[in-house]
Amino acid sequence: MLPRLRDAARRGSRPRRRSAAPRPDRPVATALAPTVPLRYDDVPRSFNVATWFLDRNLEQGREASPALVCGDRVHTYSDVAAATNRIGNVLLELGVRREERVVLALSDGLEFVAAWYAVLKIGAVVAEVYTFLQPKDYAYYLGYCGAGVVLVDGTTREKVAAVAGACPLLRHRVVVGEPEGLDTGEWSLDELAEAADGQLEAADTTKDDLAIWKFTTGSTGAPKAAVHMQHDPLVSFHNYALGVVGYRPGDVVLPVPKLFFGYARDATTLFTFGVGATGIVFPERSTPERLFELVNRHRPTLMVQVPTMMSEMANHPTALAHDLSCLRACISSGEALPEQVHRKWKAAFGVEVLEGIGSSEAYHIYISNRFGAQRMGSAGTLVPGYEARLVDGDGEDVAAGTPGELWVSGESTALCYWNDHASSKQTFSGDWVRTGDVFEQDADGYFFYRGRADDLLKVGGIWLAPLEVESCLLEHDAVVECAVVAYEEGGLQLPRAFVVVRGAPRAGLAEELERHVRTRLSPHKYPRDVRFVESLPRTSSGKLDRRALPGDEPTTELERDAAWRTS
Repeated sequence: MLPRLRDAARRGSRPRRRSAAPRPDRPVATALAPTVPLRYDDVPRSFNVATWFLDRNLEQGREASPALVCGDRVHTYSDVAAATNRIGNVLLELGVRREERVVLALSDGLEFVAAWYAVLKIGAVVAEVYTFLQPKDYAYYLGYCGAGVVLVDGTTREKVAAVAGACPLLRHRVVVGEPEGLDTGEWSLDELAEAADGQLEAADTTKDDLAIWKFTTGSTGAPKAAVHMQHDPLVSFHNYALGVVGYRPGDVVLPVPKLFFGYARDATTLFTFGVGATGIVFPERSTPERLFELVNRHRPTLMVQVPTMMSEMANHPTALAHDLSCLRACISSGEALPEQVHRKWKAAFGVEVLEGIGSSEAYHIYISNRFGAQRMGSAGTLVPGYEARLVDGDGEDVAAGTPGELWVSGESTALCYWNDHASSKQTFSGDWVRTGDVFEQDADGYFFYRGRADDLLKVGGIWLAPLEVESCLLEHDAVVECAVVAYEEGGLQLPRAFVVVRGAPRAGLAEELERHVRTRLSPHKYPRDVRFVESLPRTSSGKLDRRALPGDEPTTELERDAAWRTS
């Protein structure tokens, strides 16, 4: 234990109390149904995420209101604020400085949420990483971040410890839970927090201070950190959470992805805190059975989803036995929602879906469907406060109805990628973020996803979007999910489909699927090779990982199956 905290613990008293934080300047009032988007100039110069989103609930009399539901425990806003303050004081005692990076390698729970806010409250930079990585991956993240402190738990402690020696800037590993036999460089959070002060003065941060690193998924290379400032979460909260979803104090939000995925963390523990609502957090991975159980027990009003899990739940044998009428909406993002999955979800549960698209670079969702105005197969229309362009390879705007790369601009976009000048120049161009996603826009302003720019195939001299072929395959009753990639044969690029089917694939099904596509799309678009697999590879955030699907020619079924599982 650190000397000051150790001495206080031995005396049976706490260290000297820090003075309570002064009331911060208030941003513009955020009505529950804003009609005017929040702009950068609307945010006061002095601003701190933790003070505004967390402490404000105490100032407004919500100390006893439920902030988090973790298993059978309900944590009030007072509980979360106290835990945040203690962890913040622990980090200060460990020597964490302003804008120094602190990495969270934690499972979902009170400690994750409190630590996230604590880092921001003391003016440091928070970066969360996945909890099911290999040691080499943690070495990469810790080295890339240059973190001095990392918080770990039982799922990540040993893996991080194995590579700590290779991270020269890493000074402390803070262990959540009840660790046995602390090693050199490790501290017990419970012990440190017990002796720490329950009051914490927020750092005098400005809206332009560095605050949050959101990692890309790594689907197009090594993960990169999009560097966000203190004001970015407030802009996204006001323009999307209030302006589109309409978060309200009585909401209870259930996330499918884990909190290390910023999409889920913001929806469950940031936007909820902005209105005094409640988030449900649980450490284990999501399964249809677990999600049905949580819905039945807690009756959430919003579910934060990804298309893969929506498909699994809608196709689950017990789907029709579960009552999801408590949900006023299901938010879907992370990847495009196939129209067929949307229809199955709606038929099974009758719950309205707000599909949208966001990115690490833009902080959160910037295109979304609206209540009562959804178009299946579309990502929706622009969120207030954001602008978009669809451009060709020369950076010129394309005509309506023509596919083009999506560029987006808004007040919540990142400064850059950390420590990656070349990628930053490629992605960030003045006010614009080049997303690498290909969309079409119809006359009513709805955007339709056509794939990644680097996923497009050229077959017979004509461009082909894999998503179009995948959507067609999903219309077949036998297909659960699928992915289309390119392979070469005789020097030509051709489409190959990897398909997950219900049960075992029957004889002749591959040829049947080829005919299914050929008779519905242009002749050059049908897959020349269909392969059946048990599941598709996905990134840590649940997105389809096309890079892990082979374009070579393994000779046996076992080799074909192993090719992407081990790549």
